[in-house]
Amino acid sequence: MAYVISNDCVACGTCIDECPVGAISEGDIYSINPDECTECGTCADACPSGAISL
Repeated sequence: MAYVISNDCVACGTCIDECPVGAISEGDIYSINPDECTECGTCADACPSGAISL
């Protein structure tokens, strides 16, 4: 099960720089490609708004 980004996302870009596999895409609300996500949790740990979870 891949991580997901909720509507609490403020599109700050912190998670993109932390993702080791480049699974996160920019947008008004960022998104994580479930086929690329390795479930490492680095993005969730880095997210200042707590918008990323399993």
